Amino acid sequence: MNEIKVDIEENSTRAEEFYDSVEVSENLYFPTQIFAFQLPDAVEKEANRLILEAIYAERDRDTKGIQRSNFKALGGWHSHNNLHREKVYKPLVRLIDSCSRSLSAQNNFHADYSLKIGSMWSIINPPGSSNRAHIHPGCQWSGVYYVQTPKNSGNIDFTDPRTQNLMTPPRYAANTKRRQECWSKVNFTPKGGKLLIFPSWLYHSVAPNLATEKGPAGDRVIISFNLAQEKD
Repeated sequence: MNEIKVDIEENSTRAEEFYDSVEVSENLYFPTQIFAFQLPDAVEKEANRLILEAIYAERDRDTKGIQRSNFKALGGWHSHNNLHREKVYKPLVRLIDSCSRSLSAQNNFHADYSLKIGSMWSIINPPGSSNRAHIHPGCQWSGVYYVQTPKNSGNIDFTDPRTQNLMTPPRYAANTKRRQECWSKVNFTPKGGKLLIFPSWLYHSVAPNLATEKGPAGDRVIISFNLAQEKD
């Protein structure tokens, strides 16, 4: 009996040593993709100069605009949704199409289908205005292109879509950088010539424009759009 007892104790010790040294594999599933593209400064400045003129001309024509995520009472202006059909925006449409092809290739989307722009609009946020949290129903991907972005004109914020993950968040070590996979919110600082494409179901908002420039120079001006696959 004593010999059996010794064997059990030795086996238990070996098991405990194994438990302490076991290797754990990590698997990441269900990622949320946000694609970012940036035009070179030399190209961006000339391209955005023409786009900016067209956007302000559109606002002069349609001062009322429409109400979506913008706060009209705070001065936020939203254009109609068919800018992609206007000739002046064709170079931007070509850029969006190029970025969409890259996105489709990286995700191995079906070759017989292409992401097409279904709607495209502009938003002007003067100092003090912002955009409430929202999603874009009826499409697969959405995007934003930055035309004019004075300093502190408002980051775009993306929130973790897994609401259950926000209910009882874990405690993280103080004074350490949290892993990107564990963030509950991500924000991007706007920059002229930057283009972001993200899933249309991903909640996003725009912080208030705190720019100090006076007049139109203080406006945060963007083009936004929706994409969906269409058979070629």
